[in-house]
Amino acid sequence: MNRRRSNSLAGSPLLIGAVTTLIVVVAVFLSYNANNGLPFTPTYDIKVQLPEASGLQKGNQVRIGGERVGVISGLSPYQDPKTGRVTAIVSLKLEKAAEPLPADTTAIVQSVSTIGLKYLALERGHSKRTLKAGETIPVSQTREPVDIDQFFDIFDEKTRKADQVNLTTFGNGFAGRGIGINETVSTLRPLVTNAIPVLHNLASPQTGFGQLFVALDRAAKEVAPVAGEQAELYTNLNTFFTAWANVAPSLEQTIAGGPPALRQATHSLPFEAEFVNKSADFMRLLRPSAKILTTVAAPLGHAFEVGAVNVRSATALNGEVAEATEAFAKFGQNPLVIAAIEDATHTLGLANPLFAGLAPVQTTCNYVTLTFRNLASLLSQSIGVGTVARAAGVLSPLGPNNEGLPSSVPANGPSIEAPPPGSPGPGPDNNHLHVNPYPNAAGPGQPKECEAGNEPYKIGQAVIGNVPGNVGTKTEATERKNNLFGEEYPASTLEALGLKGSKGAKK
Repeated sequence: MNRRRSNSLAGSPLLIGAVTTLIVVVAVFLSYNANNGLPFTPTYDIKVQLPEASGLQKGNQVRIGGERVGVISGLSPYQDPKTGRVTAIVSLKLEKAAEPLPADTTAIVQSVSTIGLKYLALERGHSKRTLKAGETIPVSQTREPVDIDQFFDIFDEKTRKADQVNLTTFGNGFAGRGIGINETVSTLRPLVTNAIPVLHNLASPQTGFGQLFVALDRAAKEVAPVAGEQAELYTNLNTFFTAWANVAPSLEQTIAGGPPALRQATHSLPFEAEFVNKSADFMRLLRPSAKILTTVAAPLGHAFEVGAVNVRSATALNGEVAEATEAFAKFGQNPLVIAAIEDATHTLGLANPLFAGLAPVQTTCNYVTLTFRNLASLLSQSIGVGTVARAAGVLSPLGPNNEGLPSSVPANGPSIEAPPPGSPGPGPDNNHLHVNPYPNAAGPGQPKECEAGNEPYKIGQAVIGNVPGNVGTKTEATERKNNLFGEEYPASTLEALGLKGSKGAKK
């Protein structure tokens, strides 16, 4: 009975179909998940930090030397909290045979074909330190080459049309210039020869030339938000250069005249340097005056406005001055005038010592003016200036050797005159001579004093000649108002003198 039951189970179609279905399902599951690794198979899990995901997807292969060693199990973005830079973290599941990888292992995203399928290629380094499971290859050890599809994406429709226009323009520019291009290539040969050491220096890591393109990339990112404004700038430049082309003939003439002008400037500028320096000094000295001019500009403008009227009125005067100048020139050419001038010069030369002596007498003591003032009014009526001449007999004082009778010596007192009536004291002691024939008047060789008229009278003592000591420079001042035509005299006085209506008289 048992044998029959066994035979019935093995030959059951239902059991066979179920087993077959289970095997197919397991095979399909294993084949579907083969890219993510076989289940229950140990793996070497690490991470790679890329600047960008660059089209990588979960399940893409990871290769070392072209051989598949694992798959990409996940991708996630990461933002650096310090710099704010966003990168991509790629999780890798590698076979245990690839473990361990050196710490300086590099990664690069490659294309499987032109259709865009990607894989991650790892290049083993040489470091003795290895990457443990869970560690990350830093972004500094990764590269992202430009793919063929990215390269061709730059040739969009606008770019292709612009390239066509450029090629046409370049063709027109090179047409008929073969000889000039050949000469240019021949001229550039020394430049290329001399550029070799320069390029070697640029290629040296010490120059940091690679950072130039990094900086240019950063600059491009900075100006990207203002791309519209930059496009408008080039539009405006096109408008400007279109207008510039209209004045090309004038520019050509200017350029043609440039070399002679530069040669002349090279010759003239050294001579003008002194003028420029003096102009700078003049401007520096003029600065205070210019500062003051801000406050006097209004009065000065008014003066110019008034002066313009006088200048117009002076036109006729200028003509008369010209005639007078011509007449004066003829007068100067007269031989008699020349002889008179020579005589006047000789006379002034002889009179110079006299004037030299009179100058301090006048400037210090005012004696010359006082002399002429007193002489002018000596015989006139008394009008407040000078004195009227009077003649009166004056008896000499009584006493020995007085001036009234012959004497043996100058009057030296004492006086024997009686005192005035009603006076209890003795008579005046006035029988003493006081005379100074040559008083000091601040002249050449004399002390600076005005002695004439300032000698002190000493009672009971005869004084002959200069008084001892210095009496100072006190003298009577004469003012313009003391003039006969001044403003101090009433109209009645001027009328009595026959000067009625004269300018300066009081009304």
